[in-house]
Amino acid sequence: MSTQVRTAASKRPTSLSTSAFWRFMIGFFVFNTLIYAGFTMVTGILMPQKLKDLGIADYSSALGTISAVGAVLSMFINVFLGALSDRTRTRFGKRSPWIVVGALLTGLGFFIISLPATWVGVGIAYCVSLIGLNMMVAPITAVLSDRIPESRRATISAAFGGGAVVGQAIGNLVAAAFIMHVLLGFGVASVLLILSGILAVTVFPREGSNRDDPREQGSLWQVLRWSFTPPIRGAGDFWKAFVCRTGLIIAYQMVTSYQLYILQDYIGESRQTSATAISVMSIITMIVSLVATFSSGPVTDKIGRRKPSIFIAGVLYAVGIAMPWLMPSRMGMFLFAGISGFGYGMYMAVDQAINVDVLPDEKTAGKDLGFLNIATCAGQAIGSSVTSSVVAVTGGYFWVFPVAILMTVVSVVSALSIRRMR
Repeated sequence: MSTQVRTAASKRPTSLSTSAFWRFMIGFFVFNTLIYAGFTMVTGILMPQKLKDLGIADYSSALGTISAVGAVLSMFINVFLGALSDRTRTRFGKRSPWIVVGALLTGLGFFIISLPATWVGVGIAYCVSLIGLNMMVAPITAVLSDRIPESRRATISAAFGGGAVVGQAIGNLVAAAFIMHVLLGFGVASVLLILSGILAVTVFPREGSNRDDPREQGSLWQVLRWSFTPPIRGAGDFWKAFVCRTGLIIAYQMVTSYQLYILQDYIGESRQTSATAISVMSIITMIVSLVATFSSGPVTDKIGRRKPSIFIAGVLYAVGIAMPWLMPSRMGMFLFAGISGFGYGMYMAVDQAINVDVLPDEKTAGKDLGFLNIATCAGQAIGSSVTSSVVAVTGGYFWVFPVAILMTVVSVVSALSIRRMR
């Protein structure tokens, strides 16, 4: 493998060959497209519909509880596995083995979600599947820090983010087609999850053996204690980025995680027509997010500034979320998909680049990025929990939207206060 893409654990590369650059671009894009497609199929449509099909009276609260418990579990797993990947020594490198094994475990776990006959069983199966999911996510986000130079980071982060927004759109679109055949839909989602990790590792430039790298000594207890010790010294910007990411994901998840229920219970669509509406929303989101992601990422690298993208993304987020609040109809949801989808694409284009920029210590990238990945888990958990709580208190979805807008404002303010980022 070229020395341009190999890096010691304590030293990031300063350049990439053209071949390596494109292999990383494609690998990150394929990974996130497939993982988000499969994950969105399950969490956005298939699992909510299964809960309804089980005849659960308060299916909204059941979904919120499952999402919250799963996300809290992911917080701990992600940090621990990220730290373990930092310490892994194999002839295949320290990240690749975790990604492949995690893909296989996640695919199996997501199919098992379709089998239980109670919502508690669904929740247990979902939580188990998240172990494999975090075995992939924690190491692969650290690859961006390990092997990508800063000058290329926002562009490759755009591919990573672009895969996420395209994958979410594809996931909603495909899942809508299986809304009458949920079991088969879970099978398709499982295949996508398995392929995500295997294809990414195959496409990336070979990581290479790191068996000769110095091994850190310590007992299991010391590893656990180190894994869950958050960055403190010089980490002010790190935690501002954490707040930004958490808040934006909360805002977006408050609507997207409940889009099926919003269409059916807030707007009044039937099961079949809601599937059609989700399909249209998915296509809209995919198109605008692709344009936003692959235009703003390279521009950010060229001008060397991230804050303008975050500010514009936040404004679009808020305006898009306001659409179904002011216009409770299919058109309101379509406008949400288009406007917020564009803002989401802009944010995802620089998300991972920001996360790496604010790392206090590159030697502990896997562990520290695990803490930033908690923002994703926390955002998903809190977003679902806040929506279910608002619905429980107010009896409807009307107040969900202004709360999501408030979270967006908090996130943007936090991002703009990051000193290390221009």
